[in-house]
Amino acid sequence: MALATRTDRRPSMTRTLWDSTVGKKAIMAVSGLVMLLYLVAHMIGNLKIFFGTDEFNGYAHWLRVMGEPVLHYEWGLWIVRVVLVAAVVLHAVSAYQLSRRDLRARPTKYVHKRPRASYATRTMRYGGVILGLFIVWHILDLTTGTVHSGGFQSGHPYQNVIDTFSTWYGNVIYIVAMLALGLHIQHGFWSAAQTLGAGRASRDRVLKTLGNVLALVLTVGFISVPVAVMTGVVS
Repeated sequence: MALATRTDRRPSMTRTLWDSTVGKKAIMAVSGLVMLLYLVAHMIGNLKIFFGTDEFNGYAHWLRVMGEPVLHYEWGLWIVRVVLVAAVVLHAVSAYQLSRRDLRARPTKYVHKRPRASYATRTMRYGGVILGLFIVWHILDLTTGTVHSGGFQSGHPYQNVIDTFSTWYGNVIYIVAMLALGLHIQHGFWSAAQTLGAGRASRDRVLKTLGNVLALVLTVGFISVPVAVMTGVVS
């Protein structure tokens, strides 16, 4: 009887949410918005490089002491990192499983061609892969220094950024990834709004415009750093 009771036990609400298509889309939307907030803050921090070495290095130091004295050295930064890793993993796994579920639901090609989707929509999957690979490279380059092009200097992020964007491949990798990011945000923001119930026919134009503006601002903001190094504005 005890065995039967355990077997008949209902799955938890968390498991039910995770197993459902609606739940996975909601997880993708929330995790995507968490990452979007981080990207806005990260871009603003990156732009401090235009104010000189001390300003940029001072910002990097603040990231390690934020939350003090309540938090110990780098605890605040590690909390941010853990939240971001969780958001990235949940976002990627949900996207992969939804994609596989969609393919299983329509194993044969459509008899009639579907309406042509936007470029951003059609490249979401490939853009996600590009961004995933970029995150790994970015960490190995400017956080651990494993693949850094120059002599990586811990505690000197300004010089490390200059080193990275003084190479042609560093610029190509970064700029391609940021273009993929812009396309991802352009479609993803509107999709997240629809999933979370913010989308209405009367708001579609506003949400799409906001998504386009966010994508453009973030893309230009991030790309401005390597361009500034390449042109000698930042050196």
